[in-house]
Amino acid sequence: MTEASLHPALADPLAALGRRLFHGAGELHGLRRLSGGASQETWAFSFHTPKGLRPLILRRKPHDRQSELAAGLETEAVLLKLAAEMGARVPPVFYVLTPEDGCGTGFIMDRLEGETIPRKILRDAEFAQARQVLARDCGEALSLIHRIDTARLPRTLRAAPGSVRLAELERTYATINRPNPVFALALRWLAANRPPDPAHLALVHGDFRHGNLMIGPDGLVGVLDWELAHLGDPMEDLGWICVPSWRFGGIDKPVGGFGERRQLFAAYEAAGGAPVDPFRVRFWEVFGALQWGLMCAGMAEVYRSGTDGSVERAMIARRASEVEIDLLDYIAPLVHEADDAG
Repeated sequence: MTEASLHPALADPLAALGRRLFHGAGELHGLRRLSGGASQETWAFSFHTPKGLRPLILRRKPHDRQSELAAGLETEAVLLKLAAEMGARVPPVFYVLTPEDGCGTGFIMDRLEGETIPRKILRDAEFAQARQVLARDCGEALSLIHRIDTARLPRTLRAAPGSVRLAELERTYATINRPNPVFALALRWLAANRPPDPAHLALVHGDFRHGNLMIGPDGLVGVLDWELAHLGDPMEDLGWICVPSWRFGGIDKPVGGFGERRQLFAAYEAAGGAPVDPFRVRFWEVFGALQWGLMCAGMAEVYRSGTDGSVERAMIARRASEVEIDLLDYIAPLVHEADDAG
């Protein structure tokens, strides 16, 4: 079957776009939708150019509605270009769609070669060398992202420092029909220990973790999925990659199951990032753990309602109990330390 027969609504205008961009060449090959990406569509394909096949990825909005927390695909494209100018490892943006293209809203970027599945990255021999340098690579990448000139960022990018993010988390908890004592305790701890918002906000990726990091045998290849980017506290990104849920069994390696915090922080500062405040990072770790726990609890509500009775939904929902353990591990020692200090 041809691409047009499998996905005519997209293949036909995409093929026309290829011919226009490459002056009559640019034949469309291998169009297929990739799994994942609940909020945005991701398509892989190639254009046959005079220089050979050019592997590409299309990020496309699937409908007119968009989460109020999403940066928007047009904004994502701008952020990727700015990050590339800083030297960050990101997929180069090839083309931003226009209404005249008939392909919807989104952008096309070069396809990177690498792996995003945590199980393979953390266990396969192919990535043994990468695991030795990934904490450093992540620190360097975040430093470059956080140093992007905020004056060049799109005006549509929302500002969400700690005070705003915590209020959002409290509203999310209020929507969960089943009270959770551990989650309620974590919310109280976060409210009591929230550091002041930074005087100057930085670009925050917002979802810097496994699944959004393309890894090759030698280390980080690219930082993907910028839809939750916002202006905020840069320590948020450093905390999120250290949340236990993203260690996938490598619990003794707090940075993504592959590295130590000291490696991450040292690389971040060496690459020009601001001095790391471990207390702020710890706040964002607790915040991130609770955020993931509430997402799991939300999926449980959807499963119980019958809206989505998939096994995948139920499997993710059950992980809310794992987060309860993580939160108690975080909060109990910190509470004792505060008592001792008093």
